[in-house]
Amino acid sequence: MTDGFSALTADVLQQRHYIRGQALAARIALPAETRETLTRQLEGQLDALIAHLDPISLGFCWPYRAEPDLRGWVQRWLAGSARRLAALPVVLDKDRPLVFRPWTNSVAMEADRHGIPHPAGGAEVLPELLLVPLNAFDAQGFRLGYGGGYFDRTLAAQKVLAVGVGFELGRVDTVYPQDHDKPMDWLVTEAGSWSCAAARNVLPGPGRTADDQG
Repeated sequence: MTDGFSALTADVLQQRHYIRGQALAARIALPAETRETLTRQLEGQLDALIAHLDPISLGFCWPYRAEPDLRGWVQRWLAGSARRLAALPVVLDKDRPLVFRPWTNSVAMEADRHGIPHPAGGAEVLPELLLVPLNAFDAQGFRLGYGGGYFDRTLAAQKVLAVGVGFELGRVDTVYPQDHDKPMDWLVTEAGSWSCAAARNVLPGPGRTADDQG
């Protein structure tokens, strides 16, 4: 069994920066029609996984820098039951975990310092499951975001199921994870969904079995 972590040398830092940049550039370069097609395929895979995991509440992210736009999928998921709740993350402080506020398409929104919309008000909630955007990612469930560490701090502070969502073009052999990096429990792309526990050679947690590989 190996933890897969790499020491943060200058070379590793450079590798992570390069991998992130390549993944972002490839995604941003996708033609709009291709991105829409891949997103629809990803939504189909997400339908099956979320039906299996069956959360009552989930958090997701407003699409940023050509990420899959899951707003329509979330609205359809919400319409499936009056008990369901969706939430968006809010950055209160750059060194603190994210907080989440309920979202529907009628909620008043405001932009954060990056220009990303989030609910302007509302009580803080803790979703059971988070849909976490992927720039680059590996089979063990480690990911590269934008370098702010928001999701790592959030996953370290809260017990929540983390589902990474992104396009296959971001898949790499390794993202050279650091000891503070928190892996995803599941990965979902247009090609399928996978439990990451077996790839990390660890026992599966609640809601997952060693045989659940998609």
